[in-house]
Amino acid sequence: MEIEKIKDCIWEIKKTGNMKVPVHVYAKENVLELMKRDRTFNQISNVASLPGIINKAMVMPDGHEGYGFPIGGVAAFDMEEGIISPGGVGFDINCGVRLIATNLTKKDVIPLKKKLVDELYSEIPSGVGSKSRLRFNTNELHEAVTNGVNWAIEKGYGTKTDATHCEEDGCMQGADFEALSEKAIKRGKPQFGTLGAGNHFLEIDVVQDILDTDVANKFNLRQDQVVVQIHSGSRGFGHQICSDSIQDLRKAVKKYDLQISDPQLVCAPLGSDEADKYIKAMKCAVNYAFINRHMMMHWTRHVFDKVFGKDTSEDMKLVYDVCHNIAKFEKHKVNGKMQDLCIHRKGATRAFAKGREELPNDYINVGQPVLIPGSMGTSSYVLVGQEYAMENTWGSTCHGAGRVMSRKGAITKLKGRNLKNELMNKGIYVKSSSDEMLLEEAPDAYKNIDDVISSVQTAGISRPVARMVPIGVVKG
Repeated sequence: MEIEKIKDCIWEIKKTGNMKVPVHVYAKENVLELMKRDRTFNQISNVASLPGIINKAMVMPDGHEGYGFPIGGVAAFDMEEGIISPGGVGFDINCGVRLIATNLTKKDVIPLKKKLVDELYSEIPSGVGSKSRLRFNTNELHEAVTNGVNWAIEKGYGTKTDATHCEEDGCMQGADFEALSEKAIKRGKPQFGTLGAGNHFLEIDVVQDILDTDVANKFNLRQDQVVVQIHSGSRGFGHQICSDSIQDLRKAVKKYDLQISDPQLVCAPLGSDEADKYIKAMKCAVNYAFINRHMMMHWTRHVFDKVFGKDTSEDMKLVYDVCHNIAKFEKHKVNGKMQDLCIHRKGATRAFAKGREELPNDYINVGQPVLIPGSMGTSSYVLVGQEYAMENTWGSTCHGAGRVMSRKGAITKLKGRNLKNELMNKGIYVKSSSDEMLLEEAPDAYKNIDDVISSVQTAGISRPVARMVPIGVVKG
């Protein structure tokens, strides 16, 4: 497969075979080489063959092999001739990141770091199959996934300002409970407000570097400040919705005689009954994930009050909450004219530039905060969307560091290492349900986050605002 350099950190795989459009890859050369180790480029070339795809298929620098679409994949589809594919969203629908700013500094938190992490681990359920402190009946679940974070706010969790600092204002309109299976409902009831396992985490970070002072001030970020990241998604609820939909859409591929290059790219034409059902169910999972992170934020604020004194949480403001596994309907410029498109972002983050009406009022003249976690032993970044992304990537950028080892591969290769002690020696206190889970998520299993950020900065699709380093981590 021939990959041609277009400009620094932008590469092209030309249209060949069944491909309807070319592929663009956004990466430094050393990052690009890492992607060649798996099926990333084959998968995105298959995406470029899907019906109704517009302009090009894309891979961000954190890209690696996934189900159907690669992780880090972005694609837009025409509303008349295009499709929607669960493989372009992923099993963990609306997996995303929430960033909370505090009024505390590193010197305030370090002496109580262990107590803080232990309390968070105790307060917020984590690990495989973890269950919520809340108990839901079917009617409550119905109400919650229909109304998103506003449901939680009306129940006394958080504030109205929190909702405005979420993508989609914390609720995707059009969620339909009738589109869900009984199995999805059953899996969803016990898991609100749970972290889960895998790469999900709650992290206490210190802002080590401010890279754009003016934008950082708008985002309420400053050097030496303690912030909290929450990374989780729709848990078993979203996974079941994806599994159910894949079964349904296998039939749709045959029914509509859709030509797909990979059976994992099952899809349905936009506007069809099958596509509408998936979209309605997906939106339920999107809203579930918003509430999930919202509940964990509420309990995090409670723990900070407990550890640092009453009313500490009054100064814990939500910077933003971003999705990075989602399909959305957005207007973008195509051949000089604004057009409605279905944008798939799988392991990719929306990175809108200033002026987009979807942004909160206090960010509309700045651009969207873009939250990019690293791994538990490396830096994370806050970026801001750029106009070049609007013109070239449908307003999209990377979502994290991106794996270079599978979970099984990491366990095999790193077996015997005491990762918890290694991190402790770096000043990072980690609380986890198992040592094996830590090995799966070791920093060695991921790309160099600085190379990933440099890739999107050089490509011009997002710009760094602040760099953060971890001091305490809760893992599933």
